[in-house]
Amino acid sequence: MDDITARIPSLKGQLSDAEWQLRVDLAACYRLVARYGWSDLIFTHISARLPGEAHEFLINPYGLMFDEITASSLIKVDALGNKLQETPFPVNQAGFIIHSAIHAARPDVGCVLHTHTRAGVAVSAQKDGVLPISQQSTFVLASLAYHDYEGVAIRPDEQPRLQRDLGDKIFYCLRNHGLLTVGKTIGDAFLSMYTFESACQIQIAAQAGGGALTPVDDAVIRGTAESMRVQTGGLGGAFVWPTLLRQARRQCPGFDV
Repeated sequence: MDDITARIPSLKGQLSDAEWQLRVDLAACYRLVARYGWSDLIFTHISARLPGEAHEFLINPYGLMFDEITASSLIKVDALGNKLQETPFPVNQAGFIIHSAIHAARPDVGCVLHTHTRAGVAVSAQKDGVLPISQQSTFVLASLAYHDYEGVAIRPDEQPRLQRDLGDKIFYCLRNHGLLTVGKTIGDAFLSMYTFESACQIQIAAQAGGGALTPVDDAVIRGTAESMRVQTGGLGGAFVWPTLLRQARRQCPGFDV
């Protein structure tokens, strides 16, 4: 059995503490996305902004499954997706089109997480998008943007429209394509995607029941931001990320090398 991760030299001890921790967190995020069933073979990406003013980012080596990603295998790229380190693995520059656009327009965003799940794509294809029918959907609707499908996102000319449509929102529904979340931290982006994906799965299940759906009052949705702040003690993703790291170490170990 070929364990590709065993052939990747460890970078531990060769990087700043801040970069190494970011690599560990991002590798864990990739493993958790696979564990939760949100991956799409080797496709889609999760990117994280490195600290500092150099506009450098970490992204997955193109061709590895999400459950193979390690801290040392992640690739450092510039704002255009060009590799900034020696690595035998390629970077999918076309796949960085969406991520680079968002990172450029949103300096507050440390992580961009994009998925192609069945439930997410199904809801993205519905004319009314996310419906206000669950507690999870209220969190999404409080900060949700939409972007119309323009084909596979490989053209730089789409970037201004991606930036415009996202604006200052956290949840991004890419029509006929999938889901995307942004966060100040990896934990923030992951928690938001968990909520987004749950809202979509619940919506598809509720619609499959065939009965009339009961919508949540608009006033409740307007108060959702405060509800989330209370639920997480004002910490957002930082409230749950330590528990998710423990889960990753139990259920999908080996990412932190």
